[in-house]
Amino acid sequence: MLHRSATTMFLSSSPPKLLSQLRHSYSVLSNLSSPARISLIWLNQPRRFATAAAAAKGGDTFFAEENVSWTSLGLSDKVSQALFNAGLGQPSLVQAACIPSILSGKDVIVAAETGSGKTHSFLVPLINKLCNEQEEPGNAADSDQGVSPVRKISLVLCPNVTLCDQVVRMANGLCGENGEPLLRATSLCGRQGWPVNDPDIVVSTPAALLNNIDPNKYKFRRMEFTRSVKYVVFDEADMLLNGGYQNKVIRLINFFRFDEKLLSRSNGSNGSASELPMDLESETSLHFSSEDEENIETEAVSEDEENFEDDVDDLPDEAGTGKVKYRDWRRVRNIYTRSKQYIFVAATLPANGKRTAGQVLKKMFPDAIWVNGNYLHCHNPRLKQRWIETTFDTQVDELIKAVNHGFKSRSVEFDSGQCRTMVFANTVDAVESVAKILMSAGIECYLYHKDCSLEDRAKTLVDFQEKGGILVCTDAAARGIDIPNVSHVIQADFATSAVDFIHRVGRTARAGQYGLVTSMYNESNRDLVAAVRRSGELDMPVETAFSRKRSFRNKIKKRAALQRITDSSAAEKRALA
Repeated sequence: MLHRSATTMFLSSSPPKLLSQLRHSYSVLSNLSSPARISLIWLNQPRRFATAAAAAKGGDTFFAEENVSWTSLGLSDKVSQALFNAGLGQPSLVQAACIPSILSGKDVIVAAETGSGKTHSFLVPLINKLCNEQEEPGNAADSDQGVSPVRKISLVLCPNVTLCDQVVRMANGLCGENGEPLLRATSLCGRQGWPVNDPDIVVSTPAALLNNIDPNKYKFRRMEFTRSVKYVVFDEADMLLNGGYQNKVIRLINFFRFDEKLLSRSNGSNGSASELPMDLESETSLHFSSEDEENIETEAVSEDEENFEDDVDDLPDEAGTGKVKYRDWRRVRNIYTRSKQYIFVAATLPANGKRTAGQVLKKMFPDAIWVNGNYLHCHNPRLKQRWIETTFDTQVDELIKAVNHGFKSRSVEFDSGQCRTMVFANTVDAVESVAKILMSAGIECYLYHKDCSLEDRAKTLVDFQEKGGILVCTDAAARGIDIPNVSHVIQADFATSAVDFIHRVGRTARAGQYGLVTSMYNESNRDLVAAVRRSGELDMPVETAFSRKRSFRNKIKKRAALQRITDSSAAEKRALA
C-alpha cells in the first residue's frame, strides 16, 4: 500500500510532502493495476424575448423560443447576418434578455450561469451600436469635409490575458459579406504596446490599461481615451470587484465618471456629446497629479465619488469669470448628464453581504437593469453529477476509474467525436501529482496552471480543443475559458468555495449541451458536499456560501465548532443533573 500513502495525499493541505514521497515511491506507481431601485429581469418571468421554449424543444433550457430572432431583438440586418455566418443561428435565453437591455443605453448587470452565452450577450449589441454610429449621416458628412468625427469605442476589462484574447477572437469572428470583421478589436495586455491603428473595441486587463493611460506619462492619451470610450464592460465582474483588482477597477470607473461630469458641465447639462473646450481640458489635466492617483487607488468603494472629486482642484466656471468652489460642483454630482454606458457580466454575483460584488454594484449603479439567468448559483438541469466518497486507500483507484468512466460513458455524446475531460485540483503541486498518477497508469494528459508560461497555456488550450483528451488543471482554467464540448469534469480535489465549485462544473454542459461531473470527496469535506447536494435536491442556490474572503469549508468548520460547543454544554448539564 506504499503507493497509496504516497499518492493519495494530493487532497491534503501539504502538497510538498506528497511530492517528496512521490519521488520515493515512483517506481511502485508503474505497477498500478486499476485502469435598491433596481430593474430586475428574471428569465423565468413572462417576457416577449426570454421565455424558455421547453414545450417546443423538449425541455430546452438554453435557446430562446423559435420565433425569437436576432433582428427581432433590435439588431441590424448586417449584424444578424454576421451572427448567422458565424454559426449562431438563434439567440440563447440570456442573449435574448441582454441585447434589448444593452441597446436601450442603460447600465446593465448580467448575472447568469456559466455557458449561457454571456460574451456574445454584450459583444453583439455593442458591435451593433458602434456600426450604426459609424454609419450615421453626421459622421459621413464630417469625413467628407475633412473633419475627424468624435471616435466612439468600447472597452472590455477582463481579469487575465487568456480571457482578453478570447473576447478579441469572438469579436473579430463576426464578419461582413467581404469576410472582414465588422469592427476592429484588439487586446492591450502584457508587453503589447498602445495600438497603432485605432481599434473599435479595446480588451484589456485593469493593470495593463492603467499602465498605458498613466497621467504622469500619457496625459493627453488618457484624456483622449477616456473621452472616446462610450461603453465599458466588466467581464467576470465579481472577480474584478474583489481582491487585488478592486482598487484598479474603482480607479478606472472614477476616471470615466469624472470625464462624464466634465463633459456634462461643459455643456451646461444639456445632454450634448460635444468636445470639451480646450481650456477646460488643459486646466483639468494640470490639476490631475500623481498624488490624486495615489488617493484614488486607496479610496474606499463606499466613498468612490466623493473622494475622487475631493482630489480635484477647483474647476473654471462655465462663463469663464472665475473659480467655482469645489463644493458647488459636488452639489450637482448626482444629476450630471450621462454619456457612457456600464455593463457588468458575471456567472457568480453574490449579494448577501455589504462588501460582496452584488452589493457594491447595487450601491454604485442603483438604476441599472439586472438580467439574471434561470440557473444562477444553481444546479444546471443538463448536468449529471456523480458523488464518490473516498478513503485514504481508495483515492488513486477512484481517480483512475473516474477518468476511464468519462471515456467509456455513452451518456454524453457530441457531434465532434472528441472526448474532453477536465480534472481539477486545488494547487499547482496537486496538479503535478495528479498528472504523474495518470501518466503512471498510461493515461496521457495536459497540464494547465499558473506556473506554466502564457505561451504554454495558450498552446495547451489549442491542443486540448483540437485533439481532445484530459486536461489536469487548477482553478486558473475554471473561469471564463470557453472550450466547447467538454463532456466530463472531475474534481480530484473538492472545491474549497461555492464560487469555485460553480465555475468548475460550468466547464461542461455549456451552450445547451449535456455534461457529467464526478466529485471526489473524503471525510474532511463530507459536510460541505452534503450542503451542496442538498441545495441541488431542493433546487435552491448555494447563496449563503458565497464569499471570497471566507471559504465554504470555513463556514462548515465554524458550524461544526458551534455544534461541538452545544454538545459539550448539553453533556455538562446532563452530568450535573
